[in-house]
Amino acid sequence: MNAVAKPDTFVEAPAAETNAGAKTKRKQLLFGLAGGVAAILAGGFAYQTLVASRLVTTNDAYVGADVAQVTPLVGGPIAQVLVQDTQQVKRGDVLVRLDDTDARLALARAEADLAATERRVRGIVATDSELKSQIAARTADQAQAAARVASARADLEKARIDLGRRQALAGSGSVSGDELTAAQTAFNTASANLKAAEAAQALAVANRASADSAHQANNVLIQDADLDQNPQVLAARAARDQARVDLERTIIRAPIDGVVSRRQVQVGQRVPAGYTLMWVVPVQQAYVDANFKEGQLAKVRPGQPVSLDADLYGGKVTYHGHVVGFSGGTGAAFAIVPAQNATGNWIKVVQRLPVRIALDPQELAAHPLRVGLSMNVDVDVSK
Repeated sequence: MNAVAKPDTFVEAPAAETNAGAKTKRKQLLFGLAGGVAAILAGGFAYQTLVASRLVTTNDAYVGADVAQVTPLVGGPIAQVLVQDTQQVKRGDVLVRLDDTDARLALARAEADLAATERRVRGIVATDSELKSQIAARTADQAQAAARVASARADLEKARIDLGRRQALAGSGSVSGDELTAAQTAFNTASANLKAAEAAQALAVANRASADSAHQANNVLIQDADLDQNPQVLAARAARDQARVDLERTIIRAPIDGVVSRRQVQVGQRVPAGYTLMWVVPVQQAYVDANFKEGQLAKVRPGQPVSLDADLYGGKVTYHGHVVGFSGGTGAAFAIVPAQNATGNWIKVVQRLPVRIALDPQELAAHPLRVGLSMNVDVDVSK
């Protein structure tokens, strides 16, 4: 019996030691797990305190640019289209040519009108000298008519005296009837001559007044202005210049550097002024509009540095920029159909405010972006 009991005691001792070791390992694992959790929590707290609290992040951000809409300033048929979609162009490059036949004819007509107007004004200037001469002639006629009136009055006075003398002597028979009749006739003739002279004088005065009026009317057209400053000439030159500008506008050039997009014009198509031919996108002047939640913007200020990456490059390229400013309103406020919150079933929705971010031009040149691409944005609000 004793020999049998000893082996049993020998077997139970190692089992107890094994259980104790397992408990120890379990405690070590629990302590290790607790330490790991504590380390994770501490790391998370440290990250939140030292890193995350300094950054405001959003992935609701997209590339934008101030695109240029290419439209003709004059209408006409399309003669040439010299660019295609995706083509890079420089400012001043010819994009489209309109048929300039009508514009050339309009310019020729305007130049002819200008030449005719200048000749007409020169004629008015020459007429001014002629009218001055006519005034001088009418002045002389008026003086001559006045002299004739004075002479006729003198003749009438002499005839009146002669008639009176003969009438006084007629009763005594000293004057014959023929002499009295001749004196009466001379008086009547002198009276008629005076009336004729006075009528001629009135006509001379009227002619002088007419010449003065004609000169004044002509002088209004050229007063205080030479040929180059004459209103009629200026108007004709403005019409000529407008026709020349319209001719130049038949050649449509790129307004900015960029990439041609949405070209929607073909040769032979007749387009009116203002018709959208294409768009030019200045990809080297792209920016980012980041739509942050309203609760994220308390510490965001213009000028703060920003780090960005594009889905296009998969996070391999990091862009740098800075905050430019904030939009004047949320996207909902500028929607075509804005939200109507004054209803009984109102539910608050967190709004987003667009924040404009400028990008580094050198980084853009090295890694080009396109309008509408998605971006991930981190704003450092600690600076």
